[in-house]
Amino acid sequence: MIQSYRRFLPIPIGSRTLKTGISVFITALICQLLHLPVIFAVITAIVTVEHTAFDSIRKAMIRFPASAIGAFLAVSFYGLFGKSAITYALAAMMTIAVCHKLKLDEGIVVATLTAVAMIPEFQSNYLVSFFVRLGTTSIGIIVSTAVNFFLLPPDYTKNIYKNVSDLYQLTAHLLVQTSRWLFKEDHIKKHRLDLSYKQITREMEQTYKWIQYQREEWKYHKHSKNEMKVFQHAQKKLNLLQQILYHLGNLHYIQLKEHSFKQEEKKLLQSIVYSISVILKTPDHHIPDEHFKKIKQLDEEFWHWKEEHVCQTPEKYQHHFPPETIVLYEILCLHDVLEELHQLANNRDQINVDDSNNS
Repeated sequence: MIQSYRRFLPIPIGSRTLKTGISVFITALICQLLHLPVIFAVITAIVTVEHTAFDSIRKAMIRFPASAIGAFLAVSFYGLFGKSAITYALAAMMTIAVCHKLKLDEGIVVATLTAVAMIPEFQSNYLVSFFVRLGTTSIGIIVSTAVNFFLLPPDYTKNIYKNVSDLYQLTAHLLVQTSRWLFKEDHIKKHRLDLSYKQITREMEQTYKWIQYQREEWKYHKHSKNEMKVFQHAQKKLNLLQQILYHLGNLHYIQLKEHSFKQEEKKLLQSIVYSISVILKTPDHHIPDEHFKKIKQLDEEFWHWKEEHVCQTPEKYQHHFPPETIVLYEILCLHDVLEELHQLANNRDQINVDDSNNS
């Protein structure tokens, strides 16, 4: 029943999909008005719409000469072998090879499509065919670049801010799960923790891509100082999250024995982990005094615990950093990042106050 209702739900259309449709429409309309073949221009328009206006302009400067190369090679091989299978193969292969040699890699797809698509429609005059195909391809490139620049300019800021917030929530949850697995509190399978960690890492990498796209987009479109400040704040939060994930990942490689820590030691460590998790989830990342007291206690006992656990190790070879010490070290490192995060949140609040005063 649910599946049947979903058939009637509207299909979500993103801005890039919409711009592709508009580019195809305008390209086809221009070609029809000029009595030029539509298919080459439309194919080019479809594959030319990029994530940002910056990419569209930059890649258009690459795709045009690449398309010229593809059209020239198609004309050359058609003149030698006619409309045969070897013509298609050589046109495609040599277009890819030449474009790669000339470092026009980002234009290889358009150039290869131009080369093979024009072979079935050659006119008796090869020179006319060459300029017609190059002209229609150019129309597709120009139209899609113009549409991407002027119409619905990409804005990744909402996705960036939402992802940063969601990633902190997911990381806080994973930290607690890792603690339960580490101290054998729960029957959590290691591979599930690893899958969650990889998922967060992938989402973080995607967010970094959006940050790069947005920076490139702002090279051509206006933005306010406050927008840039908020954007930089989100990027700094993401950088700190990367550090947190680094220390959290290190905890996944630690194997503790059942009685590695005394009960009071384990209780202190777990309470600190839960406290860190709560602070990560809090929007302003406020660190309460109680948390500082626990960290101070852990810091004071760090070296004492280190010596105690090293001395208890029965092997002849003594590890300078046994698993117990690494656990303490990583938790203290997580707290250090928390302090940077809290300071960053305070700076953001100060920026907002200054902006409101100036306005």
